[in-house]
Amino acid sequence: MPVAFLFGLIIAGTVIGLAGTDLVLPAIPGLPDQLTGSLAQSQLVLASFTAGTAAGLLFFGELGARYDQRRLLVGALLGYGFFSGLATISTSILELSIVRLFQGFVAAAPAVFAPGMIRALFNDRQALRALGLMGSIESIVPALAPVLGAWLLTYYSWEISFAITSVLALMLAIVWMLAPRIFVASPELKHRSGYAKLLLDPVFQRYSLSQACSLGGLLIFVFGAPTVMTVAMGGTLSDFITMQVIGISLFIITTNIVHRIVDKLGQEPTILLGSGLTAAGCLSILIYALNWDAQPQVIWFLFSFVNVGIGLRGPPGFYLAILAAREDDARGAALVMLSVFTIVAGGTAALAPFITLGMVPLASLASAVSTAGLVILMTMPRLNMTATRQDEDR
Repeated sequence: MPVAFLFGLIIAGTVIGLAGTDLVLPAIPGLPDQLTGSLAQSQLVLASFTAGTAAGLLFFGELGARYDQRRLLVGALLGYGFFSGLATISTSILELSIVRLFQGFVAAAPAVFAPGMIRALFNDRQALRALGLMGSIESIVPALAPVLGAWLLTYYSWEISFAITSVLALMLAIVWMLAPRIFVASPELKHRSGYAKLLLDPVFQRYSLSQACSLGGLLIFVFGAPTVMTVAMGGTLSDFITMQVIGISLFIITTNIVHRIVDKLGQEPTILLGSGLTAAGCLSILIYALNWDAQPQVIWFLFSFVNVGIGLRGPPGFYLAILAAREDDARGAALVMLSVFTIVAGGTAALAPFITLGMVPLASLASAVSTAGLVILMTMPRLNMTATRQDEDR
């Protein structure tokens, strides 16, 4: 099979897993009208998925370093399809949240296995470029999926997003089962000391945690924005959709030119610039909400800086995080994603009791998280690229 098709197959798995939250996001404010439960409890539908994913990342990261990743991926996709289908028959928000916990757990597998599979598919130089592209595509999902989810919600009920992810996951699992030899398992890892080495490595944590905080700040804001805009601000779902469309457009433009920016500035300055813009965008929303009656049009403009920032730091930030893992791809990818989902799950759950109070609580939390990412980037040690290249040559 063509390499491009196989690469697309890998990316499809990660997109399906990540879309498990973002696709259902527009339905969250209306869940209390459809299921038993409150508006605050509806935020747990998001938090439970990300919490389950956080646990799944560690689980599959360890298994992926020891066993055939292709077989593990098939099993995870089958499980994802099952729990997505089970979600459609939930009768209460708490019941749906429990199902989402297990759905998030198995959704972690594709993102964990992707880096090792890409290394098996490409040579070293091509693999590094492909990992950067994968990080870029994964960053687009939080922007695109809510728009598609809102469109589906306009014509169908809240169950449609779960039904679609169920069918897509099962179809993808069948493709893997029918083509057992399209792929070899990930190559043996050179470093098998477990998670402890990466957790204690300040260089890896610099890229992992700063990436998680920057992306986490954006996701926390996006997760809370539909409820804040429609309930606290008295707007409509179209206000949220417009914000996302603007953000998507700017993000796509940025990711298409980020390689040129990296060529001129270098990877580290580009990552720093992106992190700074993300933090500045969140802080500007907070300052605006504290001093004026928040209007959607102003939020659209200020939030665009957050999207541009993620577009700048997303691809090179993920690329350097994988390099800093020093070929322990499964565990490295697991810890990067774990950091993201832990921050988002904790932030979303913490915000839930205050979600109806308006833009200030939401912007405060997003600002604190994104600023923490900037501080981490500026204070922790960088990757020694010369030493990394020497390790790869050996």
